Amino acid sequence: MIPVKTICRALPVSGRTFLRTYATAASTAPPVQLFGVDGTYASALYTAAAKNSSLDATSKALTYLKTLLDKDADVSGILSNPALSASDKKVVVETLSKSVSVPTVANLLAVLAENNRLGLLSEVIEKFGTLMSAYKGEVEATITSAAPLDSKILSRIESAISKSQFVGAGKKLKVSNKINPDILGGLIVEVGDRTVDLSVSSKISRLNALINEAV
Repeated sequence: MIPVKTICRALPVSGRTFLRTYATAASTAPPVQLFGVDGTYASALYTAAAKNSSLDATSKALTYLKTLLDKDADVSGILSNPALSASDKKVVVETLSKSVSVPTVANLLAVLAENNRLGLLSEVIEKFGTLMSAYKGEVEATITSAAPLDSKILSRIESAISKSQFVGAGKKLKVSNKINPDILGGLIVEVGDRTVDLSVSSKISRLNALINEAV
């Protein structure tokens, strides 16, 4: 294979410029394709942050905002209020932007406010986290249970998933335990875009379906 440097030296200036532009575009493109309006905003934010070499700073700022939204229901309520006036949106954006002092995040907030999408902030943050995990070579696994799992049980599940076909070679597994009493018992395991539903509620639903078919 001919080294890239050799090819670059042989190219005219215009050709080298094209290669540099192509390489830059490839390095700033989102690592995975996302869907939905929130995915569109998250992808645009990722590209902007990658171009400015501020992916980590952007990620930390979004994590801070997500914590704020989770802890303060009033803030979430304000962002989700469709009747928020333009002046109120400006105050919200300026306040949140000052709390993180990261230009890419400030721009995101301004665009969301302009398009009446501030209520999507939490979803955009979540989708951006998906992009960052892919960028770092992480595979996200969410274990949903009716009650918090013991650390030993969670560790055993993590070990089993890491050895499965769901996690590719060289990938890092990132496990989180989500609590949802509605599943009644059992587990729902989500790895990337794959889901294994072993919940009691799912089994009851299937049983009810069988009974209805028999009647």
